[in-house]
Amino acid sequence: MSDAVLHEVSEGVLTVSFNRPDKKNALTLAMYDALLERLASADEDPSVRAIVVRGEGGSFTAGNDLSDFMKNPPASMDSPVGRVLGILPKLRTPLIAAVDGAAVGIGTTLLMHCDLVYCSDRSKFKMPFVPLGLCPEAGSSYLLPRMAGRVKATELLLLGKTFDGATALDIGLVNEVLPPDAVDARAAEVAREVAALPPASVRLTKALIGQASRDLLLEAMKREGDEFIGRLRSPEAAEAMQAFFQKRAPDFSKFE
Repeated sequence: MSDAVLHEVSEGVLTVSFNRPDKKNALTLAMYDALLERLASADEDPSVRAIVVRGEGGSFTAGNDLSDFMKNPPASMDSPVGRVLGILPKLRTPLIAAVDGAAVGIGTTLLMHCDLVYCSDRSKFKMPFVPLGLCPEAGSSYLLPRMAGRVKATELLLLGKTFDGATALDIGLVNEVLPPDAVDARAAEVAREVAALPPASVRLTKALIGQASRDLLLEAMKREGDEFIGRLRSPEAAEAMQAFFQKRAPDFSKFE
């Protein structure tokens, strides 16, 4: 799995690439460990002035690899998934996303922690937590209403339906929508611009932007994490997962 998360440093920019294109870059627990290592080491390295996260093969990430995820579901926020979520609000280094294709589950909620996001016009975003018998994660129940407004956030989180780049731009999830072949270049260009700025000023500005709401965000993430872990063991989630693997529609009629 060492090749499933690639990394490269150039001109003060760390580029992290999800590299399971045959699985639409669905994230395994090993990939979360690799991502955490890359983010943590970059944030302690003064030569890294910006981080770009992207996906290979026409997908950002299809979210969690459910087969791998359900073999060892997180029992606490000290899991690989929990540790990645935990570092996101604490990063001092600007985080930039280049999104093309599928951005599902954490593929969408991760973007809410990015400082700048660029997506292609063929990108598709989705947060299917409720249809899977789960609940929002990564602070999305706190962050998305503040981006999109309560009504739109409720629609996207409750119904879990797919939305496009134009909607992502409209709700403030992305900065710009571009042709697919321009997304990586745009994100890299902006990352180099950030890397050339005064580093202490950049880190301070990033911290000040998030400072006022950071405690509330961390509280929301803890609450979501506790509820999400509980939901993973719920009968509703069991039915949703079984239906997913059996390629049938789930039946929630027996649940209250």
